[in-house]
Amino acid sequence: MFAPKYKHTNKILRDLTAIAEAKGIIDRAKILPQQEIKLRRQAIIRMTHHSTEIEGNKLNMGQVEALYAKKKIDAPDRDIYEVKNYLNALNFIEKVVTEHKPITEKIILKIHKLVANKTLAPQFCGHYRPGPIFVVRRRLGIPQETLYTGPEAKKVPQLMSEFVAWLTESEMQEISPVLVAAIAHMEIAAIHPFNDGNGRTARALATLILYQRGYDFRRLFALEDYYNTDRQSYYNAINLGKTYDERRTDITSWLEYFVKGFKKEIDEVKNKVLPLSTRNVDGKIKSQIYLTPEQLKIIDFLDQVGRIAVKDVEDILSCPRRSAQLQLQKLKKIKMIKATGKGKTTAYIAN
Repeated sequence: MFAPKYKHTNKILRDLTAIAEAKGIIDRAKILPQQEIKLRRQAIIRMTHHSTEIEGNKLNMGQVEALYAKKKIDAPDRDIYEVKNYLNALNFIEKVVTEHKPITEKIILKIHKLVANKTLAPQFCGHYRPGPIFVVRRRLGIPQETLYTGPEAKKVPQLMSEFVAWLTESEMQEISPVLVAAIAHMEIAAIHPFNDGNGRTARALATLILYQRGYDFRRLFALEDYYNTDRQSYYNAINLGKTYDERRTDITSWLEYFVKGFKKEIDEVKNKVLPLSTRNVDGKIKSQIYLTPEQLKIIDFLDQVGRIAVKDVEDILSCPRRSAQLQLQKLKKIKMIKATGKGKTTAYIAN
C-alpha cells in the first residue's frame, strides 16, 4: 500500500498558511474578464514553455505563444510536437475538471498519451513501460552515470494502482491539495511508469490535482516557472535516492521545496492581480463576472486578434451559426463586446 512518509515541518506549515491567505485575496479580487483571460493565457504559455524546456525543448516563449495561437513556426518537428502535446494535455485537464471526473489510472494514461503523441512509438503512448528504465547523466569525456533506476516493469501496474487509491483517500483525509500535488509529482517521477514523458506527465498531473481540489488560483499560476529558473535545484530536490525504495523513506525535503516554490509563484500571481483589482474602471466591476467556457474562448480569441465575427465563433466552438450568434448576443448583452459594421461585414470588438 502506498503511504508517503514525511513531516509537517515549520517551513511547510508556514508556507501553506501563506498560500491559503494569498488564495483568499486572489479569489476575491475583482478584475475585468479580459484581464483575467490574458493572465490565464500567459500562464498556459509559461507552463508549456517551461515544462517542455526542462526536458530539452528548444522553442522560446514567443514560439510557444505562436503555437498556442495556432500559427506556423519554423522549428524542428519534435519540438513543435512536444509543445502542441503539452497544450493538448492542459486542455484535457480543464475538461476533466469541468466534467468533475475523478482521477483514475485511465486519466493519467490519457495525459501521457497526449504528452507523448508523435514523439514516442504509438505502442508506448498511454501505456506503461514494458521493460527497465534508468535516468542517466551524460557528459563529454566522462563515463555515463546512472542517477536513478526505476522499479521493475512488472511492478508498475500495482504501484500505479496503489498510488491512485491513495489519491482518492487523500481527499477524504483532507490532506492539503498542495501536498497531494507535490506527492503525486514525486511518485510519478519515482515509479517512472513510462518509456518517456514521465516529467511532463508528473507536472501536468500535479496541476490537475490543484485545479480539481479548489487550488486553481483562477488558473493564473505556472509552477513550472520555478522549476525551470533553477533546474539543478529541481533535479536535486526530486532525486531523493538511486532506487524506488530509497525514495520512499522520507520525502520531507521535496515537500519543502515544492511548497516554497508554489508560495513564490502564488505571491507573483497576487502581485499581478492586486494592481488590476484596485483600479477604478469607471465603476464597471461591481462583482466578478463569470463567463462560460465557451464565452471565455470567444473573449480569448478577441483579445488576441482584436475583432471576431460569427464565422470565427463557429470555428472556435465547432457549433452551428445560430448558436454562434446567440453566444455573441449574450456577450453583447452583458456589455463585454460591441458590434461594428453592418450586415455581412458585422464583427465584434471589446467594449
